[in-house]
Amino acid sequence: MDPRMFRGTLLAALIFLLVQLGALALVPTFDAAGYQAVEDPSDPTNSLVYVGAILVATAAMLAAFRYDAAWTVRALVLLSSGMLSWYVFSAVVPPTLAVQTGGGYLDLPTLALAAGVSLALYLYPEWYVVDAAGVVMGAGAAGLFGISFGVLPAIVLLSVLAVYDAVSVYGTEHMLSLAEGVMDLRVPVVLVIPLSLSYSLLEDDFSGASGVHEGEGPEEEEESTAVADEDSEGESESESETGEPDAGRDAFFIGLGDAVMPTVLVASAAFFSPAAALGFGAIPALNLPALLAMVGTFLGLGVLMWAVAKGRAHAGLPLLNGGAIGGYLVGSLLAGVSLVQALGLAPYL
Repeated sequence: MDPRMFRGTLLAALIFLLVQLGALALVPTFDAAGYQAVEDPSDPTNSLVYVGAILVATAAMLAAFRYDAAWTVRALVLLSSGMLSWYVFSAVVPPTLAVQTGGGYLDLPTLALAAGVSLALYLYPEWYVVDAAGVVMGAGAAGLFGISFGVLPAIVLLSVLAVYDAVSVYGTEHMLSLAEGVMDLRVPVVLVIPLSLSYSLLEDDFSGASGVHEGEGPEEEEESTAVADEDSEGESESESETGEPDAGRDAFFIGLGDAVMPTVLVASAAFFSPAAALGFGAIPALNLPALLAMVGTFLGLGVLMWAVAKGRAHAGLPLLNGGAIGGYLVGSLLAGVSLVQALGLAPYL
């Protein structure tokens, strides 16, 4: 791995870490605020409903790109970014100027911050704006799903999505078509990892994008990871004739869902696992199963970035979700939680 790609990998890892720490910090606050989205978080069929929604959203997005209606996808993502940001800011920003509405009270500064996220993405979607919004959205989405999906539904969700990701990248390859449209929208469906200080997302036309990797996003949308190679002039490979990875690339792109999906299990483990909390002040929900799920995610990320550095298309969720699940199970056993309890199977035995 060349030095620029190594620095990019470190930035990607930092973004993943911020999403995971943010989700863990939000778990107790979201729970206290009553943000749990389902009546029975232990029901594994909740995962299947979510997967079905992903399939429908994927088909809708492909149709939008095919019939020149990409603006609808961008509008939906901008709206979703404001909504998720509102959940996060309402949990972390003390209310200062609340007004009464039909459904309760609405804090105007919190509303202004959430609207500001959407507005910034609309007016100036440079890579650091997209990434900052992605961290806020990713932490919020993972925190919400973490308290809404028990450990068994979370593991089912991650397992099914890992298989789907692999099939859609290596089999049907419809994710590659989806990525071509999503990347050009410049919205936090993807996280942008620049490899040079001069890189500008606003100036990138993605005409030479290659090496695409797909994942699932928090708003039931698909997103992509790709390597932007402005020197390739539209070639389908990002390797030189000598077989070495192309050093001319300026950025690579990681689907926001690749950060969110394993973090769902991290947050779920922190909220639902019977393991004792480790006692960290800023993230009181953190326990050993959640911590090792984080470690497993980063091990998977390291392997994924090594593969992406070769310039070829790869599915990330098998590595990332697989690492999170493996780390969670190891952490549970080390914390004295039986495998039956760790998998959430006790009610069924």
